[in-house]
This record gives sequence, C-alpha cells and structure tokens, in this order.
Amino acid sequence: MNGLTEKPAGETVEVPVSLLTPAPLQIPSGAMVLPGSQTALLELQAKAQQEGRPLRIKLGVDPTSADLHLGHAVVLRALKRFQDAGHQIILLIGGFTATIGDPTGRDVTRPALTSEQVAANANTYAEQVFKILKPEQTEVRFNSEWMEQLGAAGMLKLAASHTVARMLERDDFSKRFKGNQPIAIHEFLYPLMQGYDSVVLNADVELGGTDQKFNLLMGRELQKQNGKAPQVVLMMPLLEGLDGVNKMSKSLGNYVGINEPANEIFGKVMSVSDELMWRWYELLSFRPLSEVAAFKAEVAGGRNPRDVKVLLAQELVARFHDQEAADRALADFEARFKQGAMPDEIPEVIVPSVDGGVQISSVLKQAGLTASTSEAIRMIDQGGVKLDGEKVTDKSLRLDVGVVAVIQVGKRKFARVTIA
Repeated sequence: MNGLTEKPAGETVEVPVSLLTPAPLQIPSGAMVLPGSQTALLELQAKAQQEGRPLRIKLGVDPTSADLHLGHAVVLRALKRFQDAGHQIILLIGGFTATIGDPTGRDVTRPALTSEQVAANANTYAEQVFKILKPEQTEVRFNSEWMEQLGAAGMLKLAASHTVARMLERDDFSKRFKGNQPIAIHEFLYPLMQGYDSVVLNADVELGGTDQKFNLLMGRELQKQNGKAPQVVLMMPLLEGLDGVNKMSKSLGNYVGINEPANEIFGKVMSVSDELMWRWYELLSFRPLSEVAAFKAEVAGGRNPRDVKVLLAQELVARFHDQEAADRALADFEARFKQGAMPDEIPEVIVPSVDGGVQISSVLKQAGLTASTSEAIRMIDQGGVKLDGEKVTDKSLRLDVGVVAVIQVGKRKFARVTIA
C-alpha cells in the first residue's frame, strides 16, 4: 500500500505527507489516521472537487476554560493548512456538551459548567482562534442550536444507538469500572453527542487529539447509521508541556497561553529543553520540514541550539501578537540573559514537590545552587537570585507543580528547574 505498513483494524498509522498531498490538499506532519482513511480522504477530495465545493473540516472544542494554549494550537495549525488549500473550517463550540464535561482521560466525573460559565468562556475563543485561522473561511457553530431542540425522545433514540458494553470499550471508562470508580450515566452521552454533531454539520473530516479517538470514531458510526458518508478522522499528537513529560495543561501549570504577554511566551519557549524544542518545531511551526531538518544538521555541526530556539520563540510571538512584539521580546530577552552572561549549557534539575509546590529557598538548595536554605534566604536578601531574569525579593515565594524556570544565583550559578 504505497509503502505503508498494514495495521490491524482499529490501530493507527502515520501517513506520509507525500501520500495525501495531491494539490491542493495538505496533511499536517504527524497526523494519525485509521488504515484505509488515506484512500477515503483522496476519494473525498476528488468528489468535493467534482461538486465544486470545499471540504468541511470540523473541530469541536468545549469552552471549559477561558484561555487556549499551545496544545490547542497544534490542531489549529493543522486547520490553517486546510484553509490555505481552500477548505472550509467548522469551529464547533460545544456549549451544550460542556455542561456535561468530556470524560476523556478522567478517573472521576468532571464537574459540569453552568451556562453562564460556558457563555463567558466561549466569548473569548473566537478572538484567540482567529489569531491562527481566517475568519472568512471559518464557520462558527454552537451545538446548543440542535441539542436543545433534540428533546427527550431524540435523546433516548440517540442513546439507543449504542450499548453500555460499547461504551466500556473506552479505556478511561473501563479503568473506572474495573476500579469501582463511579461513572455517571450522563457521561456515556458525551461521545454520542460529539458524534451527533458531525451528523448535523455534514462533516467530511474531523480533527482532534489522539486522546479523542473514541469520540471521533463515534461520529463516523452515527453518520453511517443516518445514511451519510462517514467522516475521515485525523488525530494530532498531544503536545508535551514545558516540563517535557506531561501533555500541556493549564491544570498542571506547564502551559504557554495564546493570550499571554509577548515576553512571557518568548521566555517560556526559551526555557524548554533542546530536545523538546524539535518536537515543538514539528507540531507548532509553519516552517517547511526541510528547513527544520537543516536546522538540526546545523546544530549537529556545532551551531548553538539556543539560536534556533530564538527563531521558534519569535515565530510564535509574531503569530499571537505581531512581528514588532517578537522583536521587542527578543531584545528584552537578550538584555536580561545574554548580556548577563547566561551560559550556553544550563544543567536541568527536577525538584519534587510537596503538597503541590516548593518554597524558593528549598528549590535553591535542592537544585544545588546554594548549600543550605539559610544561604538561599541570605542570597535573596542580597538580591542575588533571579527567576527567568527577574530578581526574587519574596523569601516565601512558592513554585507550583509544572513550573519550569531558569534560576540564577550570583553571577555564575544557573539551573533550569522543573517542579514535578
């Protein structure tokens, strides 16, 4: 199959970009699809071209918080590539399903949001999303449009389309069931409702994270049950956060917010490890993969990886602010760090947390930057401690789990510290 390795049904394969890119369609790097989906996608594209219409590409988001972060930007970047090829994006705001709460990856029932919370969060989404997507090629919809009209009879009919045994095939539900953790009945409705959205919207393609596989496939099944062509599912990898271990999450504190100030975005990007930098290039940058490969070769040949990291930081700041802000952020970074003789190689230290955080004096001692906590307090009093270039004055400062920061003590001691 054109060089692809066959996989058992239900497993995923990474599709080479070249296989799925007869102009104008471009598949983003790293996208995972089900076996056979690549053929279906090409057929779907050809059919849409014959009908003289763009493909309808769906992304569903639940407004469970007010801010988006770079983890969300992975999928938005993929959608932008579809837009550049002339296709229509359907941004589905799951206002109705957010009142249920997506159970994906949860070992307990997620608290439901009020309609007021949903409305407040949804109002900020479009503004943030359109920092990447083109508004004129984006159709914004709310699933409350049809879910509130479905009624009890419609909901029962939807619930009857699948069995409890099928729902328990989901890994998170299965673990909770085996561990005698409660599963609320309304949580079974979430994947059904997400799938029903695809039926109503006539989605040709749906994008989501790899953790959304069950929900995305539900859309295909419900479309077939309703006599419609099943959507092609594209799953994007989950972006590792600042700690380089866990997926980016606001609750873990390892995130970079789209709406954060330019200097914050720049500084956080510069704080990631060199290894993680390449992963971020793959999933976040709009640079051609050939250019990123050239960067890798240059670094292997002796170029300072920090120079390449600066280019990524500037690209992301320019995307979410503008180029002028990116230039200012670089100048500020150089003033705070490079002119302060920040070394090329900074040791990376993981400091375990206690009750969700660690006092700054303890961080300094455990990171080997001071011999004792009393010395740490003395260095803070003397103005000799900096956190990401900012002088620390609060001796009671507590660093929470997920925080990643470059700490400087005196003129020569540095460490990139992760609170785990």
